[in-house]
Amino acid sequence: MSSCRQSSYLAKASTLDPKWYQVDATDQILGRLAVKIATVLMGKHKPTYTPHVDTGDFVVVTNAPKIRVTGRKAETMIYPRYSYHPGGYKEIPYERVIARHPDRIITEAVRRMLPKNALGRQMLTKLKVYPSDEHPHAAQQPKPLTN
Repeated sequence: MSSCRQSSYLAKASTLDPKWYQVDATDQILGRLAVKIATVLMGKHKPTYTPHVDTGDFVVVTNAPKIRVTGRKAETMIYPRYSYHPGGYKEIPYERVIARHPDRIITEAVRRMLPKNALGRQMLTKLKVYPSDEHPHAAQQPKPLTN
C-alpha cells in the first residue's frame, strides 16, 4: 500500500486576486441575470472555488430599471418588509419598488441566491448596482460579463 496522500487545493484569502465585471441589465430577465451574478460573486466560475472562502469577483450592474420580468410577475410580485415592531409588516408591490429603488430588485434577487450566513453577506457587498450607465468604478477597468 502506498503511503503518499493526495491533497485537495484550498484557496486562501491572501492569495486571491478578485476581478471586476460589468453587466448591462437592459432587457435582461431578472432571474437569469441574478443566477449569473450570484455565481460570479460566490466564485463558482473559477477552478479555485472553495466553499468556506470568499473566492468571488466584483460585479457592477448598470441600467437597473430596464430589467425585465416574464409573465405576470410585474403585477403579482411583492416584496415583504418587517420593521420588527407590532403591526410593522408591509408588502410592497414590484411596480413601486422598481420606480423608487430599482437597485433593490436586483440586489434582493441575488441575495436570495447566496449562502444565508456571514460569508453570503460579505459576498453581497461586492455587488454594485446603478440605475444609469455611469458608475464610479471605471478605475478598476471592469470587463463585460459573458455567459
